[in-house]
Amino acid sequence: MIWIIGHLLAVGIGISLGLLGGGGSVLALPVLVYVMGVAPKNAIAMTLVIIGTVSILGLIPHWRAGNVWLKTAYIFGSATMVGAFLGAKLATLPFITDAIQMLLFALLMLVASLLMIQRSARPKKTDDIIPYPKPVCKYCWLWLMSEGIVVGTLTGLVGVGGGFAIVPALVLLGKVPMKAAIGTSLLIITMNAIAGFIGYWGHVTLDWGLMLSFILAASVGTILGGYLSGFIPAARLQKSFGYFVLAVAALVLFQNRDTFWQWYTPKNAASAKVSLQSRV
Repeated sequence: MIWIIGHLLAVGIGISLGLLGGGGSVLALPVLVYVMGVAPKNAIAMTLVIIGTVSILGLIPHWRAGNVWLKTAYIFGSATMVGAFLGAKLATLPFITDAIQMLLFALLMLVASLLMIQRSARPKKTDDIIPYPKPVCKYCWLWLMSEGIVVGTLTGLVGVGGGFAIVPALVLLGKVPMKAAIGTSLLIITMNAIAGFIGYWGHVTLDWGLMLSFILAASVGTILGGYLSGFIPAARLQKSFGYFVLAVAALVLFQNRDTFWQWYTPKNAASAKVSLQSRV
């Protein structure tokens, strides 16, 4: 039953990628950790493989429609790849524990969910899926690459594909239309996943069978999501998905609540010891 539930959720991962151009890693990592029982570091590396592979499949219809800007993907993607590799290497250091990675993941999802909800509340004036203001500058390639390094580092560190940050960066800094931003983001997510996975290689244990079955299930969802995108306005899904991501973030924070106590308890113990010594 757990296997079935996990793979049904994997289909949902693909639908999210097909409809919104992102959000897959928000679902993939918690499903692998809390449903399938995979250790967080291993799950993050597996998430990169799953999301990267499924993003390639989701990229195909956008490529055919001419919604992939290769030059922009090269500029932004090259920066995110460097960041993803460095983030993965950072994650393999001893002081970056599983709990720290999951807490960082939850905090990022908390921010992402609030941004999704806020954007969905703005009045829609164009045919764009998500309303954004006009590009904020004329020559933004330097800012684009700087944000790319940050987004890539987070990808490697906590397994987040970065679609929630890549799409607005492409729109605001790269002056890319929304539809092209979604298609281009899938290519950049794939590039991130490759670089991050290389950084984890040799430091984690991978369940190749589980990854393959998840990729197949998510691929079905991606095809279904791409088909449904022609009938379901993604703007209607944005707010609901934002609240769902908020719930996922709350769940992960709750699951890792003991980490806060571990940080807090030694300080209390030290204070109590000092107090006891002073009394003696």
